[in-house]
Amino acid sequence: VQLQASGGGLVQAGGSLRLSCVASRYAFSRYSLAWYRQAPGKQRELVAVAHSGGTTYYADSVKGRFTISRDNAKNTAYLQMNSMKPEDTAVYYCNTNFFDEDYWGQGTLVTVSS
Repeated sequence: VQLQASGGGLVQAGGSLRLSCVASRYAFSRYSLAWYRQAPGKQRELVAVAHSGGTTYYADSVKGRFTISRDNAKNTAYLQMNSMKPEDTAVYYCNTNFFDEDYWGQGTLVTVSS
């Protein structure tokens, strides 16, 4: 299993970014794909999940602002982040659980300036 996250950067408050996570070496379409984030000095937290069946989950802090999606033909998941806030600043990781083992992308840094 390999996950490659990208798309982070610096954005002003109120702006948008789209993160991508390219998956390889497993049957991407059959498994959920999640985005987590970890802000400096804080624990890693779940942001959103795209389940294989099409349902999604969002943390309350991002609901209505972030959208998770997946393109199974491209083995890629996305996190569209709109109306961003300084508190969204964190390293974002994509994650999948494959046969009871967690796999993580390398993380991509998102910085939101006020």
